[in-house]
Amino acid sequence: MHTALLAAALLVGCLLAVQASVNLQLNSAVGTPYGASAVQLGVATGLLAVLAIAAGALGALGRLPDVAPWHLLGGLASPLYITSGILLFPRLGALAAVGLFVTGQMFASLALDLFGLLGLRQQDLNAGIFVGAVAVLAGIVMIIRGVKAAAPPGVPGMSSPRRAGWLALGIVAGAGLPVQGAVNARLRTQLQEPVVVAAISFAVATLTIAVVLLVLSATRRTPKPRIAPLRRMPWWGWLGGVCAAAYVTGTFLLIPEIGAAVTIALTVTGQQLTSALIDHRGLFRLPRRSLTKPRAAGLALLIAGSLTIQLV
Repeated sequence: MHTALLAAALLVGCLLAVQASVNLQLNSAVGTPYGASAVQLGVATGLLAVLAIAAGALGALGRLPDVAPWHLLGGLASPLYITSGILLFPRLGALAAVGLFVTGQMFASLALDLFGLLGLRQQDLNAGIFVGAVAVLAGIVMIIRGVKAAAPPGVPGMSSPRRAGWLALGIVAGAGLPVQGAVNARLRTQLQEPVVVAAISFAVATLTIAVVLLVLSATRRTPKPRIAPLRRMPWWGWLGGVCAAAYVTGTFLLIPEIGAAVTIALTVTGQQLTSALIDHRGLFRLPRRSLTKPRAAGLALLIAGSLTIQLV
């Protein structure tokens, strides 16, 4: 049973990498990354609402008046993460984008633990955490330095300031996930229903990106979403919402069973291995980016550093 739970944690991490990849098809159909994010988050919200109804868990909503307002804001990280994936994957590739997300996740997790933020128990810095952090940094540097060499022919270059901006976006988007998890954990202690907490988180995310989309459309900073092309989208283009719902629900259910450290370590490993496969094979209609020796070494360092930080 324990082995099955470990395998489930690894699979959940794989789904997060798949989510970011298939969302590019949704973006192509809708015509705007913000519209694609809204559709994907809406699908996830609907799935989780159905699951909550089937589980008979909606009674937990009666406890909402006693919840601190900021405990409801964990979902704000989701639109940032999803939209960032849509923007970064075609520019940097799956491996580099997920590497940036993981780097942000790791260092945000460290900050939360070392300073005892958002109600988490404060932890002391040890040699394992330091070595792991150095390995993560070295790994992402190697992967990013190999992006240009691995890029397929015809992919345009970018200026140094623009490149730095995209890299910063990836790290910030990844850093939002542990913060989201910590805030949602506070909400779970009050509502006692993981599926309801996940549904609330995605409902907040959907509302947020919908408002952003309306504002940007009204100011003509993004095209108005297209609906008709969704009918011609491949079936797997809809998997983003399913993967997102599975990831959130899976991590909620796995952490009490196998622990937060093991869950995070395995999900992060799943993300990185799957993103490397997607890049190398050009899956989900993404351009192929070969797994060169420097990129493979960077991937190994990222995985080793992530495991060291979480498990040592």
